[in-house]
Amino acid sequence: PRKKKALDVSGDVLDKVNDLLNASGQILKKEPKKKANKYGLTPGKSPFPDYVKPTPEDCEEVNSLLSALHGEVKVPEVIPPPSMEVTGCGEVPDLLDAILRTLLSASTTANNANLSLKGLKDKFHLRESGVGKGSINWEAVHKADLDTVIDAIKSGGLAKVKGTNIKKILDAVYEQNCIRRDALLKEKETGNPANIPGAKHETQEQKDAEIAKANENMLSMDHLFEMTTEEAMEEMTKLPGIGVKTASCVVLFCMKRPSFAVDTHVWRHCKWLGWVPATATRDQTFSHCEVRVPDHMKYSLHQLFLKHGKTCGRCRANTSAGTEEWNNTNCPIDHLVNRTEKRKMAGNSSVGKAKPHNGKK
Repeated sequence: PRKKKALDVSGDVLDKVNDLLNASGQILKKEPKKKANKYGLTPGKSPFPDYVKPTPEDCEEVNSLLSALHGEVKVPEVIPPPSMEVTGCGEVPDLLDAILRTLLSASTTANNANLSLKGLKDKFHLRESGVGKGSINWEAVHKADLDTVIDAIKSGGLAKVKGTNIKKILDAVYEQNCIRRDALLKEKETGNPANIPGAKHETQEQKDAEIAKANENMLSMDHLFEMTTEEAMEEMTKLPGIGVKTASCVVLFCMKRPSFAVDTHVWRHCKWLGWVPATATRDQTFSHCEVRVPDHMKYSLHQLFLKHGKTCGRCRANTSAGTEEWNNTNCPIDHLVNRTEKRKMAGNSSVGKAKPHNGKK
């Protein structure tokens, strides 16, 4: 017959048992592990911990050189009223409006995004009250059928994808606000804390205000202002079609918090400057530079890289070495960058052989 395995009653094992029991002797449930961010974000940590660039001095140098060419960039003291001429990337007071405008601006030209905004205005008109007054009436968009929304933005391109995501976002926000309102009402009734994102940061007065606002307008995401930046980013990136860049832009421009939003121009410059490894993805570039770039320069460097990337005869994506424009361009950061694309090197002896950056310790 098989021998029974002896029961281990050593101190270590008994300690583990006690760890699973509360004071009443009941078995405690294990806390579920927090899911990793679906975009692989690592808040407060770099995905390249041994990569020491950019240093604060690197950032100061580039910021100074580009400011001398393009003008000093300052964070606006007040968020302007919503423009109906320019879609923008979140520079509006209402957070949901900021998200949806940034979505319209993604993967297209500014002109196309503006055409989409005009189409929505013509079809659904403007909000007449609240924080989003003067911008798109998103309540009317929410009530409309999908085909009507797609038709309204078709002149801006990518209408089916963007229209579908807009409708899904509005549905999700409406549902989330119903859940939040009911959870806050239940907390008020029972005294048991509401298990919803950001509630632990709110005072009772703020919770009452959120309930009142929800009763008036279910299409609001202003409760994100009470969350940490990490929590707000996580909530935004749960929405359909909203990635890291869009969420970071909303944090930077609408929430007025430091965030190193990485669009295609910022990403290109960060790789050329050796601030991230050449193989870094856009989201890895965000995570790394969010840690390395000083907060007080995140807004200005984002705006300067954007402007420089659109206007410089050497740093624009579609320029080539050896052309008349290239040779006539005096790029202030030319001595700092390593443009490795073939079109940026071929046929121009002044470019020389590319020297790889090494930002490791």
